[in-house]
Amino acid sequence: MYRLYTHNDLDGVGCGIVAKIAFGKEVEVRYNSVMGLDHQIERLFEQEKKLKDDFLFITDLSVNEENTIRLDDLAKSGGKVRLIDHHKTALHFNEYSWGRVKVNYEDGRLTAATSLLYEYLLDHELIKQSQALDEFVELVRQYDTWEWDQNENIKAKNLNDLFFMVSIDEFEEKMTERILNSEHFEFDDFEQKLLEMEEEKIERYVRRKKREIVQTFIGDYCAGIVHAESYHSELGNELGKDNPHLDYIAILNLGGKKISFRTIHDHVDVSAIAGQFGGGGHAKASGCSMGKEAFQLFVNDIFPLDPMRQDAFKNRYNNKNSLQGALYENKKGDKLFIFAKNENKWILEMNGKAIQEPFEDFQAAENFLKRKYMAWLVRDDIYVDFLKDFYMKMKH
Repeated sequence: MYRLYTHNDLDGVGCGIVAKIAFGKEVEVRYNSVMGLDHQIERLFEQEKKLKDDFLFITDLSVNEENTIRLDDLAKSGGKVRLIDHHKTALHFNEYSWGRVKVNYEDGRLTAATSLLYEYLLDHELIKQSQALDEFVELVRQYDTWEWDQNENIKAKNLNDLFFMVSIDEFEEKMTERILNSEHFEFDDFEQKLLEMEEEKIERYVRRKKREIVQTFIGDYCAGIVHAESYHSELGNELGKDNPHLDYIAILNLGGKKISFRTIHDHVDVSAIAGQFGGGGHAKASGCSMGKEAFQLFVNDIFPLDPMRQDAFKNRYNNKNSLQGALYENKKGDKLFIFAKNENKWILEMNGKAIQEPFEDFQAAENFLKRKYMAWLVRDDIYVDFLKDFYMKMKH
Protein backbone atom coordinates (compact mmCIF):
# COMPACT_ATOMS: atom_id res chain seq x y z
CA MET A 1 0.00 0.00 0.00
CA TYR A 2 1.24 3.49 -0.87
CA ARG A 3 0.33 6.60 1.11
CA LEU A 4 0.75 10.14 -0.19
CA TYR A 5 0.43 13.20 2.02
CA THR A 6 0.63 16.34 -0.08
CA HIS A 7 -0.32 20.00 -0.34
CA ASN A 8 -3.79 21.16 -1.36
CA ASP A 9 -2.67 23.58 -4.09
CA LEU A 10 -2.22 22.77 -7.79
CA ASP A 11 1.30 21.41 -7.36
CA GLY A 12 0.29 19.25 -4.41
CA VAL A 13 -2.78 17.91 -6.17
CA GLY A 14 -0.63 17.35 -9.26
CA CYS A 15 1.38 14.96 -7.10
CA GLY A 16 -1.84 13.20 -6.14
CA ILE A 17 -2.82 12.78 -9.80
CA VAL A 18 0.61 11.40 -10.70
CA ALA A 19 0.36 8.96 -7.78
CA LYS A 20 -3.13 7.83 -8.83
CA ILE A 21 -1.86 7.16 -12.36
CA ALA A 22 1.12 5.24 -10.99
CA PHE A 23 -0.58 3.17 -8.30
CA GLY A 24 -4.32 3.26 -9.00
CA LYS A 25 -6.30 1.83 -6.09
CA GLU A 26 -3.09 0.90 -4.29
CA VAL A 27 -2.51 4.48 -3.11
CA GLU A 28 -4.28 6.57 -0.48
CA VAL A 29 -3.90 10.30 -1.10
CA ARG A 30 -4.54 12.99 1.50
CA TYR A 31 -4.42 16.69 0.72
CA ASN A 32 -3.31 19.00 3.50
CA SER A 33 -2.81 22.68 4.24
CA VAL A 34 0.63 23.85 5.33
CA MET A 35 -0.52 23.96 8.95
CA GLY A 36 -2.50 20.71 8.80
CA LEU A 37 0.17 18.24 7.69
CA ASP A 38 1.93 17.70 11.02
CA HIS A 39 -1.30 16.82 12.76
CA GLN A 40 -2.10 14.26 10.06
CA ILE A 41 1.36 12.69 10.31
CA GLU A 42 1.03 12.47 14.10
CA ARG A 43 -2.32 10.69 13.72
CA LEU A 44 -0.82 8.35 11.14
CA PHE A 45 1.90 7.25 13.53
CA GLU A 46 -0.60 6.85 16.38
CA GLN A 47 -3.13 4.79 14.44
CA GLU A 48 -1.11 2.73 11.97
CA LYS A 49 0.63 -0.31 13.43
CA LYS A 50 1.44 -1.63 9.95
CA LEU A 51 3.11 1.55 8.73
CA LYS A 52 6.35 -0.37 8.13
CA ASP A 53 4.60 -2.38 5.40
CA ASP A 54 3.49 0.74 3.51
CA PHE A 55 5.41 3.23 1.39
CA LEU A 56 4.87 6.78 2.68
CA PHE A 57 5.37 9.77 0.37
CA ILE A 58 5.22 13.37 1.59
CA THR A 59 5.31 15.94 -1.22
CA ASP A 60 5.29 19.74 -1.52
CA LEU A 61 5.21 20.14 2.28
CA SER A 62 7.61 20.02 5.21
CA VAL A 63 7.19 18.42 8.62
CA ASN A 64 8.12 19.80 12.03
CA GLU A 65 11.00 18.63 14.19
CA GLU A 66 8.98 16.02 16.10
CA ASN A 67 7.68 14.40 12.92
CA THR A 68 11.14 14.57 11.37
CA ILE A 69 12.37 12.38 14.21
CA ARG A 70 9.44 9.98 13.74
CA LEU A 71 10.12 9.69 10.00
CA ASP A 72 13.82 9.17 10.54
CA ASP A 73 13.18 6.43 13.11
CA LEU A 74 10.77 4.79 10.66
CA ALA A 75 13.37 4.84 7.89
CA LYS A 76 16.12 3.53 10.16
CA SER A 77 13.91 0.65 11.27
CA GLY A 78 13.34 -0.45 7.68
CA GLY A 79 10.25 1.59 6.83
CA LYS A 80 9.82 3.12 3.39
CA VAL A 81 9.45 6.90 3.39
CA ARG A 82 10.30 9.69 0.94
CA LEU A 83 9.86 13.43 1.43
CA ILE A 84 9.98 15.14 -1.97
CA ASP A 85 9.96 18.91 -2.05
CA HIS A 86 11.26 21.88 -4.03
CA HIS A 87 11.23 24.74 -1.50
CA LYS A 88 14.51 26.28 -0.41
CA THR A 89 13.32 26.20 3.19
CA ALA A 90 13.19 22.37 3.00
CA LEU A 91 16.78 21.77 1.83
CA HIS A 92 17.83 20.55 5.30
CA PHE A 93 15.82 17.35 4.69
CA ASN A 94 18.54 16.28 2.26
CA GLU A 95 20.58 15.44 5.36
CA TYR A 96 18.31 12.42 5.80
CA SER A 97 18.35 9.29 3.66
CA TRP A 98 14.66 9.74 2.91
CA GLY A 99 14.84 13.42 1.90
CA ARG A 100 14.66 14.40 -1.77
CA VAL A 101 14.69 18.21 -2.01
CA LYS A 102 15.75 20.01 -5.18
CA VAL A 103 15.12 23.66 -6.02
CA ASN A 104 16.67 23.92 -9.50
CA TYR A 105 17.42 21.59 -12.38
CA GLU A 106 20.91 21.55 -13.86
CA ASP A 107 19.75 23.78 -16.74
CA GLY A 108 18.56 26.45 -14.29
CA ARG A 109 14.82 25.75 -14.49
CA LEU A 110 12.95 25.72 -11.19
CA THR A 111 11.52 22.42 -10.01
CA ALA A 112 8.05 21.60 -8.72
CA ALA A 113 6.93 18.82 -6.41
CA THR A 114 4.87 17.27 -9.22
CA SER A 115 7.81 17.13 -11.61
CA LEU A 116 10.15 15.75 -8.92
CA LEU A 117 7.71 13.02 -7.90
CA TYR A 118 7.09 12.08 -11.55
CA GLU A 119 10.82 11.81 -12.19
CA TYR A 120 11.33 9.74 -9.04
CA LEU A 121 8.62 7.29 -10.11
CA LEU A 122 10.06 7.09 -13.64
CA ASP A 123 13.56 6.45 -12.29
CA HIS A 124 12.24 3.60 -10.13
CA GLU A 125 10.00 2.22 -12.90
CA LEU A 126 6.86 2.80 -10.86
CA ILE A 127 4.97 4.73 -13.54
CA LYS A 128 4.58 4.54 -17.32
CA GLN A 129 5.56 7.64 -19.24
CA SER A 130 3.11 9.20 -21.70
CA GLN A 131 2.92 12.39 -23.75
CA ALA A 132 -0.24 13.56 -22.02
CA LEU A 133 1.30 13.03 -18.59
CA ASP A 134 4.51 14.80 -19.61
CA GLU A 135 2.46 17.79 -20.79
CA PHE A 136 0.34 17.89 -17.63
CA VAL A 137 3.38 17.75 -15.33
CA GLU A 138 5.11 20.53 -17.26
CA LEU A 139 2.02 22.75 -17.07
CA VAL A 140 1.92 22.29 -13.30
CA ARG A 141 5.64 23.02 -13.01
CA GLN A 142 5.45 26.16 -15.12
CA TYR A 143 2.51 27.51 -13.17
CA ASP A 144 3.96 26.77 -9.74
CA THR A 145 7.31 28.34 -10.61
CA TRP A 146 5.63 31.22 -12.48
CA GLU A 147 7.60 30.37 -15.63
CA TRP A 148 4.31 30.44 -17.51
CA ASP A 149 4.37 34.24 -17.29
CA GLN A 150 7.88 34.47 -18.78
CA ASN A 151 6.99 31.89 -21.46
CA GLU A 152 3.50 33.34 -22.07
CA ASN A 153 2.13 29.84 -21.50
CA ILE A 154 -1.49 30.79 -20.77
CA LYS A 155 -2.46 27.11 -20.76
CA ALA A 156 -0.56 26.63 -17.49
CA LYS A 157 -2.43 29.53 -15.88
CA ASN A 158 -5.71 28.17 -17.24
CA LEU A 159 -4.99 24.85 -15.56
CA ASN A 160 -4.70 26.59 -12.19
CA ASP A 161 -7.86 28.62 -12.88
CA LEU A 162 -9.73 25.39 -13.60
CA PHE A 163 -8.33 23.86 -10.43
CA PHE A 164 -9.99 26.59 -8.34
CA MET A 165 -13.30 26.35 -10.19
CA VAL A 166 -14.07 22.76 -9.16
CA SER A 167 -13.55 20.63 -6.08
CA ILE A 168 -10.23 18.85 -5.56
CA ASP A 169 -11.94 15.46 -5.92
CA GLU A 170 -13.55 16.44 -9.23
CA PHE A 171 -10.34 17.94 -10.57
CA GLU A 172 -8.32 14.89 -9.58
CA GLU A 173 -10.81 12.48 -11.15
CA LYS A 174 -11.16 14.43 -14.42
CA MET A 175 -7.46 15.06 -14.93
CA THR A 176 -6.49 11.47 -14.09
CA GLU A 177 -9.01 10.05 -16.54
CA ARG A 178 -8.01 12.54 -19.24
CA ILE A 179 -4.30 11.78 -18.95
CA LEU A 180 -4.90 8.03 -19.04
CA ASN A 181 -7.17 8.20 -22.08
CA SER A 182 -5.68 10.97 -24.22
CA GLU A 183 -2.65 11.26 -26.43
CA HIS A 184 -2.22 14.93 -25.49
CA PHE A 185 -3.42 17.01 -22.55
CA GLU A 186 -6.13 19.46 -23.64
CA PHE A 187 -9.15 21.26 -22.17
CA ASP A 188 -12.58 20.38 -23.50
CA ASP A 189 -14.96 22.95 -25.08
CA PHE A 190 -16.97 23.47 -21.89
CA GLU A 191 -13.82 24.10 -19.86
CA GLN A 192 -12.58 26.58 -22.46
CA LYS A 193 -15.80 28.57 -22.10
CA LEU A 194 -15.57 28.51 -18.32
CA LEU A 195 -11.96 29.68 -18.49
CA GLU A 196 -12.88 32.63 -20.73
CA MET A 197 -15.51 33.72 -18.20
CA GLU A 198 -13.07 33.26 -15.33
CA GLU A 199 -10.43 35.40 -17.06
CA GLU A 200 -12.89 38.27 -17.33
CA LYS A 201 -13.76 37.87 -13.65
CA ILE A 202 -10.08 37.94 -12.65
CA GLU A 203 -9.44 41.08 -14.71
CA ARG A 204 -12.31 42.91 -12.97
CA TYR A 205 -11.11 41.77 -9.54
CA VAL A 206 -7.49 42.83 -10.15
CA ARG A 207 -8.64 46.20 -11.53
CA ARG A 208 -10.57 46.88 -8.33
CA LYS A 209 -7.72 45.84 -6.07
CA LYS A 210 -5.26 48.11 -7.89
CA ARG A 211 -7.18 51.04 -6.38
CA GLU A 212 -6.80 49.68 -2.85
CA ILE A 213 -3.05 49.01 -2.56
CA VAL A 214 -1.16 50.84 0.21
CA GLN A 215 2.56 51.64 0.09
CA THR A 216 4.89 51.67 3.10
CA PHE A 217 8.36 50.71 4.26
CA ILE A 218 8.67 47.60 6.43
CA GLY A 219 12.28 47.12 7.45
CA ASP A 220 14.51 47.82 4.46
CA TYR A 221 11.85 47.02 1.89
CA CYS A 222 9.23 49.18 0.21
CA ALA A 223 6.09 47.04 0.30
CA GLY A 224 2.70 47.23 -1.34
CA ILE A 225 -0.08 45.89 0.86
CA VAL A 226 -3.59 44.92 -0.21
CA HIS A 227 -6.47 42.95 1.29
CA ALA A 228 -7.75 40.16 -0.97
CA GLU A 229 -9.28 36.74 -0.53
CA SER A 230 -8.85 35.47 -4.10
CA TYR A 231 -6.46 35.29 -7.05
CA HIS A 232 -3.32 35.98 -5.02
CA SER A 233 -0.86 34.91 -7.69
CA GLU A 234 -2.50 36.92 -10.46
CA LEU A 235 -2.92 39.91 -8.17
CA GLY A 236 0.67 39.82 -6.90
CA ASN A 237 2.02 39.56 -10.42
CA GLU A 238 -0.05 42.41 -11.85
CA LEU A 239 0.54 44.75 -8.91
CA GLY A 240 4.26 44.00 -9.03
CA LYS A 241 4.52 44.73 -12.77
CA ASP A 242 2.44 47.90 -12.44
CA ASN A 243 4.55 49.12 -9.52
CA PRO A 244 8.17 48.02 -10.08
CA HIS A 245 9.34 50.47 -7.41
CA LEU A 246 7.78 48.18 -4.79
CA ASP A 247 10.10 45.44 -3.53
CA TYR A 248 7.24 43.04 -2.86
CA ILE A 249 3.47 42.76 -2.57
CA ALA A 250 1.85 41.51 0.65
CA ILE A 251 -1.68 40.16 0.13
CA LEU A 252 -3.69 39.89 3.33
CA ASN A 253 -6.50 37.39 3.86
CA LEU A 254 -7.97 38.34 7.23
CA GLY A 255 -10.62 35.61 7.08
CA GLY A 256 -7.97 32.94 6.62
CA LYS A 257 -5.49 34.80 8.86
CA LYS A 258 -2.79 34.43 6.20
CA ILE A 259 -0.41 36.64 4.26
CA SER A 260 0.86 35.87 0.75
CA PHE A 261 4.07 37.51 -0.44
CA ARG A 262 4.90 38.03 -4.10
CA THR A 263 7.76 39.76 -5.89
CA ILE A 264 8.89 40.23 -9.49
CA HIS A 265 12.43 41.16 -8.46
CA ASP A 266 15.53 38.97 -8.29
CA HIS A 267 17.06 41.00 -5.44
CA VAL A 268 14.17 40.18 -3.08
CA ASP A 269 13.61 36.76 -1.49
CA VAL A 270 10.10 36.75 -0.05
CA SER A 271 10.63 33.29 1.46
CA ALA A 272 13.02 35.01 3.88
CA ILE A 273 10.38 37.64 4.67
CA ALA A 274 7.74 34.97 5.26
CA GLY A 275 10.30 33.06 7.36
CA GLN A 276 10.42 35.96 9.83
CA PHE A 277 6.80 35.15 10.68
CA GLY A 278 7.07 31.36 10.70
CA GLY A 279 6.24 30.83 7.04
CA GLY A 280 8.20 30.03 3.91
CA GLY A 281 7.98 29.08 0.25
CA HIS A 282 9.73 30.26 -2.89
CA ALA A 283 11.99 33.24 -3.45
CA LYS A 284 9.24 34.98 -5.46
CA ALA A 285 6.09 33.49 -3.90
CA SER A 286 5.72 32.69 -0.22
CA GLY A 287 3.30 32.93 2.66
CA CYS A 288 2.79 32.81 6.40
CA SER A 289 0.10 32.77 9.04
CA MET A 290 -0.93 36.12 10.47
CA GLY A 291 0.41 36.07 14.03
CA LYS A 292 0.51 39.04 16.41
CA GLU A 293 3.72 40.54 15.01
CA ALA A 294 2.61 40.22 11.40
CA PHE A 295 -0.85 41.59 12.26
CA GLN A 296 0.72 44.65 13.87
CA LEU A 297 3.05 45.36 10.94
CA PHE A 298 0.74 44.61 8.03
CA VAL A 299 -2.69 45.52 9.47
CA ASN A 300 -2.60 47.81 12.53
CA ASP A 301 0.26 50.02 11.37
CA ILE A 302 -1.12 50.21 7.82
CA PHE A 303 -4.78 50.88 8.57
CA PRO A 304 -4.50 54.72 8.82
CA LEU A 305 -2.68 55.01 5.47
CA ASP A 306 -4.46 56.01 2.27
CA PRO A 307 -4.22 53.85 -0.85
CA MET A 308 -1.66 54.75 -3.50
CA ARG A 309 -2.84 57.15 -6.18
CA GLN A 310 -2.84 55.41 -9.54
CA ASP A 311 -0.92 56.72 -12.54
CA ALA A 312 -3.00 58.34 -15.26
CA PHE A 313 -3.46 55.60 -17.87
CA LYS A 314 -5.13 57.22 -20.91
CA ASN A 315 -2.50 59.87 -21.61
CA ARG A 316 -1.34 60.72 -25.11
CA TYR A 317 1.49 63.03 -24.12
CA ASN A 318 2.53 62.52 -20.49
CA ASN A 319 3.95 59.03 -20.77
CA LYS A 320 6.72 57.14 -19.04
CA ASN A 321 10.12 56.86 -20.70
CA SER A 322 9.41 59.95 -22.82
CA LEU A 323 12.68 61.76 -23.56
CA GLN A 324 10.93 65.12 -23.37
CA GLY A 325 9.83 64.37 -19.84
CA ALA A 326 7.17 62.82 -17.61
CA LEU A 327 5.38 64.74 -14.89
CA TYR A 328 4.36 63.44 -11.46
CA GLU A 329 2.66 64.95 -8.45
CA ASN A 330 2.40 63.99 -4.77
CA LYS A 331 -0.15 64.69 -2.03
CA LYS A 332 1.62 67.88 -1.01
CA GLY A 333 1.19 69.25 -4.51
CA ASP A 334 4.88 69.03 -5.40
CA LYS A 335 5.61 68.65 -9.11
CA LEU A 336 8.27 66.06 -9.96
CA PHE A 337 9.60 66.03 -13.50
CA ILE A 338 11.80 63.34 -15.08
CA PHE A 339 13.47 64.18 -18.37
CA ALA A 340 16.45 62.98 -20.39
CA LYS A 341 19.68 64.96 -20.65
CA ASN A 342 20.91 62.14 -22.88
CA GLU A 343 20.28 58.39 -23.18
CA ASN A 344 22.18 57.55 -19.98
CA LYS A 345 21.45 60.67 -17.96
CA TRP A 346 17.95 61.25 -16.61
CA ILE A 347 17.29 64.32 -14.49
CA LEU A 348 14.73 64.48 -11.67
CA GLU A 349 13.49 67.91 -10.67
CA MET A 350 11.08 68.80 -7.88
CA ASN A 351 9.33 72.14 -8.18
CA GLY A 352 11.93 73.24 -10.72
CA LYS A 353 15.03 72.22 -8.76
CA ALA A 354 17.16 69.16 -9.51
CA ILE A 355 17.30 66.59 -6.71
CA GLN A 356 19.74 63.69 -6.40
CA GLU A 357 22.44 62.91 -8.93
CA PRO A 358 21.36 62.08 -12.50
CA PHE A 359 19.92 58.57 -12.94
CA GLU A 360 21.20 56.09 -15.53
CA ASP A 361 17.70 55.30 -16.82
CA PHE A 362 14.09 56.40 -16.50
CA GLN A 363 13.04 53.46 -14.32
CA ALA A 364 15.66 54.24 -11.68
CA ALA A 365 14.44 57.85 -11.49
CA GLU A 366 10.79 56.80 -11.26
CA ASN A 367 11.54 54.20 -8.60
CA PHE A 368 13.23 56.88 -6.50
CA LEU A 369 10.40 59.41 -6.72
CA LYS A 370 7.69 56.83 -6.07
CA ARG A 371 9.49 55.29 -3.08
CA LYS A 372 10.48 58.62 -1.50
CA TYR A 373 7.62 60.91 -2.50
CA MET A 374 4.79 58.48 -3.36
CA ALA A 375 4.03 60.49 -6.48
CA TRP A 376 1.83 59.54 -9.43
CA LEU A 377 1.83 60.27 -13.16
CA VAL A 378 -0.54 63.18 -13.82
CA ARG A 379 -3.10 63.69 -16.59
CA ASP A 380 -2.25 65.25 -19.94
CA ASP A 381 -3.94 68.61 -19.21
CA ILE A 382 -1.78 69.18 -16.12
CA TYR A 383 1.29 68.08 -18.08
CA VAL A 384 0.65 70.47 -20.98
CA ASP A 385 0.23 73.45 -18.63
CA PHE A 386 3.44 72.47 -16.84
CA LEU A 387 5.41 72.19 -20.09
CA LYS A 388 4.34 75.67 -21.14
CA ASP A 389 5.79 77.12 -17.94
CA PHE A 390 8.84 74.82 -18.10
CA TYR A 391 9.92 75.91 -21.58
CA MET A 392 9.10 79.56 -20.91
CA LYS A 393 11.50 79.47 -17.95
CA MET A 394 14.18 77.77 -20.10
CA LYS A 395 13.96 80.62 -22.66
CA HIS A 396 14.52 83.19 -19.96
